Amino acid sequence: MAASFYSNSVHVDFDSVLAMGEPGMVSMFQALVASGLQGFLGCTAVVYEEALVEFFANGTVRDGLVVSSVNGVVVEISEELFAESFELPVDGLGDLSEIPKDAIFYARSIVSLSGEPVSLSGRKNQMKFEFRLLCDIMAKAISVKAGSFNAITVEKFSLITAVVCSVRMNWAKILFSIFKRMVTPGSKQAKGFAIQISLLLANIPNLELGASSEFPASKILTKKTLHRFISINDRDGAEEASGETKQRAASKKRPAADVGAAVTKKKRTSKRKLTLETGIQASQGLRYSNQSFAGEYS
Repeated sequence: MAASFYSNSVHVDFDSVLAMGEPGMVSMFQALVASGLQGFLGCTAVVYEEALVEFFANGTVRDGLVVSSVNGVVVEISEELFAESFELPVDGLGDLSEIPKDAIFYARSIVSLSGEPVSLSGRKNQMKFEFRLLCDIMAKAISVKAGSFNAITVEKFSLITAVVCSVRMNWAKILFSIFKRMVTPGSKQAKGFAIQISLLLANIPNLELGASSEFPASKILTKKTLHRFISINDRDGAEEASGETKQRAASKKRPAADVGAAVTKKKRTSKRKLTLETGIQASQGLRYSNQSFAGEYS
């Protein structure tokens, strides 16, 4: 099903989110615009599901081009076409590993909720909410990774740093490299870019795509859907904090409870043994002093 290609994706309605009354959130989206990613993240949200399935089934990389066929029509997508279609920057760093270390260190403090630099092996609840959302956007719409989206990874944080610290990036090269991995047989890269590929296919001459589907409204970031993201993150953060508190409390009480239980058990056993012996002695005394009772209890 083509839905699997965008089940974890997000898209951005920049007109809506830039009109929000949340200064931190607006500032984050303005940084995305300044980075040159608006055309990619905010293009027309239409999906051609049947064409997508066929595109990925037949896709491969040949001579640096993404090549496939849909409805019998050969499709060839170059990095240049990819860049032009989404108005992506073509100058700057072409690899995330080239981002300066001091920029990453600086970004770790900028995005932090507590003020302490966030851990690159921690979870995104260390970050202010607008940067948790940016982490989601980078993971789901840019790097397109499967698995947990709560963990911070070096790759995700490098993407965040590029936006937050205004690092000049060759986004055309970076995104097209991800695109090529999507159609490479045996690659572990998750498949995505459903909206962007649909737009590219729609511009191929003489290609009939069939009926289109609207991208799910719940996955488009608007003023309305952002409230849902906020409530979910607030709830998850509260649950995690509560869980950590309970775990710490349990870990402190458990050793003391074990020691106390052992001591109590030992005393209780000794007392029970003493009582039993006393009872036996008493019954023996009664047996020998009163034959009628001895007959009843023997």
